[in-house]
Amino acid sequence: MEATIIVTILALMQFTLFGIQVGSMRAKHQVKAPATTGHDDFERMNRVHLNTLEQLVVFLPALWMHALVANPLWGALIGLVFIAGRFIYRAEYMKDPSSRSPGFSISFIPSAVLLIWTLVVVVLGMI
Repeated sequence: MEATIIVTILALMQFTLFGIQVGSMRAKHQVKAPATTGHDDFERMNRVHLNTLEQLVVFLPALWMHALVANPLWGALIGLVFIAGRFIYRAEYMKDPSSRSPGFSISFIPSAVLLIWTLVVVVLGMI
């Protein structure tokens, strides 16, 4: 379970970093709160941050359910792929939002794998 805890902490730290980067872009481009529109770089970083939050809502429960009923080490390794995918998503989105698909896929697929694997283990356990 320690590996699951480490990956959870890393995912939350990444989310926090992205939030700090939103704040930095807000200051750099003088986008005054509570505005959520302004300079393109600010808007892109804000979308990266919000999309990461949307993905965490699925990823974190999937990671923990997998750790509890399937395999915590494999779940953690899959979780590292999610985190890498989020960094790739950020880089692509900041460069050109239309190029974000690979990073999105690299971070979406781990959540799907964790959910499906966990579901299979639970269903087979019920049979």
